[in-house]
Amino acid sequence: MTDARTAPYAALLLRLTLGGLFLAHAGLKLFVFTPAGTAAFFGSLGLPPAFGYVVIAAEAVGGLALILGLYARFVALALVPILIGAIVTVHGANGFFAQNPGGGWEFAGFWAVMLLVQAGLGDGAYALRRA
Repeated sequence: MTDARTAPYAALLLRLTLGGLFLAHAGLKLFVFTPAGTAAFFGSLGLPPAFGYVVIAAEAVGGLALILGLYARFVALALVPILIGAIVTVHGANGFFAQNPGGGWEFAGFWAVMLLVQAGLGDGAYALRRA
């Protein structure tokens, strides 16, 4: 049974955590790998290099939207393809465990499922704009 008193706060905690993770990964691509380096990496995978810029923007804007609670259900669903893309293009071939060389798909898969959970739970407490 779901406790109606605490469920909104659980959804809030998940939303803040997911948003923070996306902002951290956008920051990694912006300030460590650099946008040009990220684009070059995407190109090395056989993807259009411009996808690198799109992913940086999606992670930054999506992360901020999740933290603020702006249409969190829709934002969570919109971010799932980024994680699926990471699994298919990078992590899937490295096995399951994140500790494998090159990082397996464990973390990206878990993260994608948590986005689906967020979409199912809804925005949670203190959302600025409910989806």
